[in-house]
Amino acid sequence: MSETPAFPGFTSSETFTQVPDALFRLMSQIRDADELKMALYVLWRIEHMQSAQRFLSRDEIASDAEWMSGCSAADLDSGLEKAVRRGILLRAGPDAGGLYVLNSPRGRVTAEALKKSAGGDSALLPQGFQHKSQIFGLYEQNIGPLTPMLADMLREAETEYPAEWIYEAFEIAVSRNKRSWNYVQAILKRWKQDGKDERKNSEDAGKNSQRYSNSQFSDFFDQD
Repeated sequence: MSETPAFPGFTSSETFTQVPDALFRLMSQIRDADELKMALYVLWRIEHMQSAQRFLSRDEIASDAEWMSGCSAADLDSGLEKAVRRGILLRAGPDAGGLYVLNSPRGRVTAEALKKSAGGDSALLPQGFQHKSQIFGLYEQNIGPLTPMLADMLREAETEYPAEWIYEAFEIAVSRNKRSWNYVQAILKRWKQDGKDERKNSEDAGKNSQRYSNSQFSDFFDQD
């Protein structure tokens, strides 16, 4: 029997995937390799998607020949089911062949949109925030109840900024425990003013975390 060749190591041109710290804390509870593999696979695929609403179907996973060379259909289904049960992933649509998202602020809004669309058909999903409930849902889920004045501000924001930016700005605000529209809006204004850095690597992620939490946004906040 031939031995599996040793991994030659990472190269200097590698791309990177941002992994939530909470997933590492969960690893001590995960005993099943299929569950961990599917959670990491879905995270990897979704993190490299460019659309505002990121989700992955079971069929898309099963059609990845390289991935499936080390994973049976039974392993795939078992891993997905366990990751959903644990709460790492959310599933929209039928139990078999469903659509999967990460259980993150953006993922929860996407899952809700998928459930409300006819049969979870991605072709029927709104592009960006065509339905006002999308951005309203983000606000209510992550910050709190809406007021008429805030509703007007949110409507204005969804016409001024790309949907992808709005999702990401909410995620950053939540991750920094800065749950206010002023903070989200400050991020959006900064991106519009300076340009949004789309690079995805660990060094940039660290810089961005500091950037969004420091005082350079102070000029954008209303003073009480």
